[in-house]
Amino acid sequence: MYKSSKTIIGVTLAYLFVMFAGSTAFAAPEMVLKFAGQNNADHPATLLMKEIAKEIGEKTDGRIEVKVYPANQLGDYSLVYEEQIRGTIDMSAISVPSQFDPRMELIYINGFASDYEDLKTVFAQDGWMFKKMDEFNERLGVKLLGFFVEGMIGTGTTKPANEPLNPEVNKGVLIRVPGMDVYKLAAEAMGYNSVGIPYADVYQAIQTGVANGVNGYPVASAYTTLGDVIKYWYMTNYSVEVLNFMISGKTWEKIKPEDQKVIQEILAKATIDSINNAKELDEHHMELMRQKGIQVFTYTKEELAPIMKACASTWPKLEKNMTKELMDEFRKELGPK
Repeated sequence: MYKSSKTIIGVTLAYLFVMFAGSTAFAAPEMVLKFAGQNNADHPATLLMKEIAKEIGEKTDGRIEVKVYPANQLGDYSLVYEEQIRGTIDMSAISVPSQFDPRMELIYINGFASDYEDLKTVFAQDGWMFKKMDEFNERLGVKLLGFFVEGMIGTGTTKPANEPLNPEVNKGVLIRVPGMDVYKLAAEAMGYNSVGIPYADVYQAIQTGVANGVNGYPVASAYTTLGDVIKYWYMTNYSVEVLNFMISGKTWEKIKPEDQKVIQEILAKATIDSINNAKELDEHHMELMRQKGIQVFTYTKEELAPIMKACASTWPKLEKNMTKELMDEFRKELGPK
């Protein structure tokens, strides 16, 4: 007995609908993760976040989808970190806030690495720095995945610094430093006079002579924000601009072990990629400085040794917040050999 053509078409359409719905359900991700960033959409950190998100999707066969939210769309770095503790934001690429644990300023200490190859060792997932920072984060319910290195930090001035590689000589320059002891102590140990000025007011302060320069800026930031007012750039590599790739501990517990391994491998590679890219970006922006008429001074690792040693001499003064135990470990692992 033959069915009518209408019946056959109806059955076929119903079958196709079930098949389509089933395939759609199968293809849908098991998890959708919110990935928060603090930099604008075209910043290297945000571009790397997008690459990471794409790679996680591909290498988990679509089980995990990562959505990137740059430019503080989900809140500033302190709020994002707090939300990661709660589990309402999954991943981040942000500065690590120290108000939850002052020891997390460990990442900002100056004088422990003076070239990019050093950074690859210091920030590796099997290195002491990573393990220690991961330990502090895990106590708060957040897991460290890796680091984003934006660039190494130098000093920009409006007038020449006296003997920039000799920490025993006063540089005759008043420079603005970020509002953290690690930067103020290091700047003064290198022979600079320092002053605290809000970030938003730095350009005007230098333009009007309230300050003669800055510490605490990586090369790209110094060029893009202060290139019109600084005249000299000393690439002293005494510090590094670094963000942290992190994930909520509550989110991490929900991820299958095989996917956890995939994510860790992706972020380990992203850390090294960021360091390689930072070196290229620093060199590129120093060349742009030269083209703009800024005098740029670069140095070998050996030439930088005296100021690195001077920065390291300030580490005991950090023990109040960092604890002596932590700083003893830091000296043993990353101090001058």
